[in-house]
Amino acid sequence: MKKLSLILLCSLLAACAGTRPAPASAPIAAPEILPPAAEPSLPPSPVEPPSSAPSPQPSASALKTAPVSRAFIAAAVPSGARDRQGWVADIDSAFRHLQIPATAENACALAAVIEQESTWQADPVVPGLPKIVWGKIEERAHRYLVPLTVVKGALLKTSPNGQSYKARIDNLRTEREMNLLFEDMSREAKQLGLPLDMKNPIRTGGPMQVSVEFAEGHAKVWPYPYPVQGSIRHEVFSRKGGVYFGAAILLQYPAPYQDMLYRFADFNAGRYSSRNAAFQAALSRLSGRKLALDGDLLNYQSKTASGSQQAALSIAGRLGMGAAAIQRDLQLEKNAGFGQSQLYRQVFALADKQAGRALPRAAMPQIDLKSPKITRKLTTEWFAKRVDGRYQACLARARPSASS
Repeated sequence: MKKLSLILLCSLLAACAGTRPAPASAPIAAPEILPPAAEPSLPPSPVEPPSSAPSPQPSASALKTAPVSRAFIAAAVPSGARDRQGWVADIDSAFRHLQIPATAENACALAAVIEQESTWQADPVVPGLPKIVWGKIEERAHRYLVPLTVVKGALLKTSPNGQSYKARIDNLRTEREMNLLFEDMSREAKQLGLPLDMKNPIRTGGPMQVSVEFAEGHAKVWPYPYPVQGSIRHEVFSRKGGVYFGAAILLQYPAPYQDMLYRFADFNAGRYSSRNAAFQAALSRLSGRKLALDGDLLNYQSKTASGSQQAALSIAGRLGMGAAAIQRDLQLEKNAGFGQSQLYRQVFALADKQAGRALPRAAMPQIDLKSPKITRKLTTEWFAKRVDGRYQACLARARPSASS
């Protein structure tokens, strides 16, 4: 009975792990890292290395000479933010180490995401987290015909921090606390009767809700500049680490957009999702097949070809490409290099000609956001527009303040 109740808890924690849907794209092993241009909204240079190429490493001289100004950063952080100077210092440090110019656009983009994801809380509180957790436990207990009192009794076992697992659930406030709880349960898996191969399901965390997987991959190819407290996973839940990895995933890549709105969409849906959604729209128009405009071009969950792949194969003759070449180019979907691939160029050349005009090269990914923490219909488009509103408000106050 104890084993069953704890397995139910594991299922619950996995369900509460994040607000974004599970990614349909390939796992992040080594993120493509290319320092952005001075203005992040400009298109990338004509030739960029694929993600398999060695990522550039920061040098001490580069850190000293990076064009950084704290004025825009200071103006972007609200006056009412708790430990405001600490936030300014962490953002400034992240920009320097990542070689991201501290323009008003970059500073306000980062500030807008922080405000949206955590309202400037280093370890954001999830309202009603214990109630959400116990509700899911009760739901699963009923499914397995186990009385809730029996489940709660099994969770009275003392955990490594001296509290019982039940007490820790009752007092959960943040995802960092949930992450630590699950780490303790993972370490005690054998004696608790839990699956020995279970993985920590907490996928995002910190003031910018950064993917732990992204942070771990990033640290492998771009040296993490701060002392590591325990693990990179733990760093994600800190303010300094959360801001650093948040700046990296939002700004440290060359996005082919004229509007920052699409970087915000990519932050929510995955890098280059907005570019890929526009490609899907052009491919759908050209092939006559209805496609989900979600920014995911390949199916990594099974061996079945994705809708985008099938659509491209259906017009392979018109594209002048074979199946192997199409597959090769689609595998670049999460990299800058896809924008220069033969498939991308051919699809847009034919679709533009068919439409009699240049079609958009960026489109909003159509993705519904799912989580026990979400009580109403939310989408990637809602997220991007919400953040963009905060971004525009920040620009309005940052530019005059920095110039005065």
